[in-house]
Amino acid sequence: MSAPAPVAYVQNAARERGAPVSLSVLIPFFKDDPSALLAELEAMAPEGVEICLLDDGTGDSALTRRLAEQVTAMTCPARLITLVRNAGRASGRNILAGAARGGHLLFVDSDMLPDDPGYLLRWRELASRDNPAVAFGGFSLKRAPDSAPFALHRAIAAHGECLDAAQRARDPAKHVFTSNLLVRRDVLDAHAFDDSFSGWGWEDVEWAMRVARHHHIVHIDNTASHLGLDTPEALVAKYEQSPANFARMIARHPEVVSRYPSYRVARMIRALPLRSVFRRILRAAVLASSLPGRVRARLLRLYRAALYAEVVR
Repeated sequence: MSAPAPVAYVQNAARERGAPVSLSVLIPFFKDDPSALLAELEAMAPEGVEICLLDDGTGDSALTRRLAEQVTAMTCPARLITLVRNAGRASGRNILAGAARGGHLLFVDSDMLPDDPGYLLRWRELASRDNPAVAFGGFSLKRAPDSAPFALHRAIAAHGECLDAAQRARDPAKHVFTSNLLVRRDVLDAHAFDDSFSGWGWEDVEWAMRVARHHHIVHIDNTASHLGLDTPEALVAKYEQSPANFARMIARHPEVVSRYPSYRVARMIRALPLRSVFRRILRAAVLASSLPGRVRARLLRLYRAALYAEVVR
């Protein structure tokens, strides 16, 4: 799949001057407003850091205009790239990497916010001192919304995503997400994100599995908060996009994926009679607000496995 060409870009005077850059912060977004993240990153950006944004086909001219004005006014080097149509999560990140000038690339999702003012300095110092091939800084929910509509997503994230570095390092590739990820340029040049993945899910883990065959993956505690929590309905919709990508994972990394609990449970569900009925019952239970949150979180994980039962063998 070939990515669409950028239709427009805006860069500020600091980037035009071409000052040396060691770390490029790369922010893809689609139908999100990254202005709050951009403002916080600018306020903490040390020397040698640039920021590049990619609008992956949002098609919102008012948002584009506001972000262009924000980028133009920034003091650190910054660039906004706008695509005419959505390229997808993998292609978008590859496009951003091609536009960056730093030797290390820090991917940050647009719905994240750093947890402390030393966030960028810590990443720049790690890159300069240790020159890691890949490093992941971790998630938190410190700044995430704590309201009832997002309680299920909070429970899921706290259980499986908001892990400290020591926990993540036990299975380094599995716990890599592109929302707070440092990659050395030569590593990404050799191992691009696979743009055959479409929709939601697994393209970052698959990338990490390929890279882990050649490079050590470092896990550190330099967290950012995931603000973009979803409602139960939105979570279910995302999970329903992911079976085809999970099938790609099985085809490319069977020896690893076969050890995943979701894979083992999916195989058990595949043997059930009337599994489509079972799947519908699970879906309804996940969306039932009368059930306790912890129960719904377990049922959501089971529902994901029931979806994956259609692609396992």
